[in-house]
Amino acid sequence: MKTEIYLRRKNKIIIGADAELQENIQYIGTMLKNTETLGYSFTKDLIDILQTKTQPELQAFYLEIIPLLKKMVGAHVKYAPVYPNFPQQVMDASKAELYINAIIHYWSGGKLLPDYKIQERLPLFENNKIKYIGVGDEDDFNKIFTNLMQSKTSISETDKEDLGWFFKNNPDYAKFLPKEIPLKENAALIGKLVLEQSPLPSANDIRDYFKTATDVLRLITAMSDGDISLAGNTKFRNFKRSERRIILKILDNCANIEEDMLRHKNKWIRAGEILHPSEHVNRLNVYAAFDKLRNNIKIETYGGKLAESIDKKDYKKSLLLLSKRPGEFARKLDHMLRITDDPYSVVNSFKNAAPDVASPVLLQVKEHFANRTNYNSDIRVFFPKGSVSKAYGIENTLPPIDAKYCRAVVNICENALVEIYKKKDFMGNVYLSEEYKNYIVPFSQRSASKALKSIVRGSRFALEDDIKILRGFLWWKNGENRTDIDLSAAFYDDKWRYLSELTYYHLKNDEYGAYHSGDIVDAPNGASEFVDVDIHKAVGAGCRYMVFSFNSYTQQPYCDLPECFGGWMARKEPKSGEIYEPKTVQHKFDISTDCQICIPMIVDLVCKKVIWADMGLTKRPGWNNNVEANKSGIAATCKAVVKMKKPNLYDLIALHIKARGVYCDNKDAADIIFDVGDGITPFDTEIFMGEYL
Repeated sequence: MKTEIYLRRKNKIIIGADAELQENIQYIGTMLKNTETLGYSFTKDLIDILQTKTQPELQAFYLEIIPLLKKMVGAHVKYAPVYPNFPQQVMDASKAELYINAIIHYWSGGKLLPDYKIQERLPLFENNKIKYIGVGDEDDFNKIFTNLMQSKTSISETDKEDLGWFFKNNPDYAKFLPKEIPLKENAALIGKLVLEQSPLPSANDIRDYFKTATDVLRLITAMSDGDISLAGNTKFRNFKRSERRIILKILDNCANIEEDMLRHKNKWIRAGEILHPSEHVNRLNVYAAFDKLRNNIKIETYGGKLAESIDKKDYKKSLLLLSKRPGEFARKLDHMLRITDDPYSVVNSFKNAAPDVASPVLLQVKEHFANRTNYNSDIRVFFPKGSVSKAYGIENTLPPIDAKYCRAVVNICENALVEIYKKKDFMGNVYLSEEYKNYIVPFSQRSASKALKSIVRGSRFALEDDIKILRGFLWWKNGENRTDIDLSAAFYDDKWRYLSELTYYHLKNDEYGAYHSGDIVDAPNGASEFVDVDIHKAVGAGCRYMVFSFNSYTQQPYCDLPECFGGWMARKEPKSGEIYEPKTVQHKFDISTDCQICIPMIVDLVCKKVIWADMGLTKRPGWNNNVEANKSGIAATCKAVVKMKKPNLYDLIALHIKARGVYCDNKDAADIIFDVGDGITPFDTEIFMGEYL
């Protein structure tokens, strides 16, 4: 598992050199050749170390990493589409042939497929970029987990699984615990892991991580394997008496627990039934708070005072209250500037509060006001909390704010961020790639899919100029019952008007150069589907956006399947190489969300960029779960993703350089490199979450 985590996250392994060189160069050459078929090779440092290994040691090394690499790119399964000579076979087939084959397959309940002889294919002529596996060390490996623990934003399910492994397999985990955990969701997870691994856990082990009653509620939720974002409901498990004592002791030490518990009143009432606070009457604050919640005794709250002052248009009092909670002030800043008759006071009050606002919030406020006056979108985009990634777009009816106030807020945020970053260590010479402008800052990863590369939704992959064909792929295996997953593509123009689709009932579109490998409706041993699109032809036919969609036709949520994944390949020639070529895989991702329609990516065919969406359209789409039936919802969701404005990694690192570094145009002279394929890459999300936000 250690090798798998390090290889997946960093393309590195930990391996030590032996004393003497061995006569094994032929074995290493064979290993390199086989590894390159998967799109990987070894750095010189790794090759030098491998030359000190015996043949049995090389065999063990090879047998360990090859299965891991295969799974990373999806080469660990067999791909057998309906039309084995895809795409040419579908291009040449008549509509009658495609129709009859489909009808026979459906009438047989998915048991019968057409029997075609597999034709010899031309070898893959394309030279693809190779990813190099390098040599790492224990400190670099452990830094992954310290960065995750210190993350200022929510982390993904994959991150949580990796942290769980780290705690269970590292007896010295305590020495890696940070003094402070900025994000309370992460504090809850780590608190749970500490209590699980400690032989004699006590409140003192984790007490400093929990400041409010809501923090403690997240801990209770984490210990019950629930949604620690608190967006959904959790069935709390029964806690042991020792666990209840720890939880209530931590809660009793929090300030203003009555007001904070009222924010999640129903959850706390249910938690009280499990925690039995009446058994600990010596915890006077806790006992009194639960008594007021259960008996609906009035509790005066900050939110109530603020709402009352705003309703009475007593904005001076509102600003005074907001100044006491800078984070809340930042989130309500736009609203205050819209309703007040004295915007100067609002801006000046925020200027005084800004140094105490968390840097992720400052970055988002800065980006919002930078685009506030020239944001010509007709929709506003929201991403609600939760384990299923959704986007909501609503009509943009916000009244305007004078540009001078927007500029003032942007300057205030920039100055505050620079002052925060100045407190960190000097960076030296820094090379920063312009490509970083295509990648979004990782503010929220809680619903991110497990993927070959960790990427933030809204980020854009640039396709190479000579790429002609984009080939999407899907592989799944039945759950408890027959499972039919459909890979589809929907085509839209630049106004998001629906043009056409490529799906199980429409396998070819010659005008777009788009072809589907055929529909499979039963996968007891696994099944695969592919779609091809000729980028030049599709653009010439008036298409701007192509949306890949994965639809669970039999309505099982993806989280109930033993395995389901997809991805895409970039191909220069559709007729060379096998249908599935691991070395051409640009991105592979697991589909395990609790929904039935997954929209992983949007392709801007004109700009030749793949926009990572990683969205679940809806949980229960109904019986007619295909692209045609959901085209409006797909368009609305994807339009929201394409049009949203989020801070990018280039601007984030530029602020750090302004605060504590020196720009450098030459990579060779740089102390730190930020580039897509070198140094710190946009896919090292835990580094940005833990060190740069």
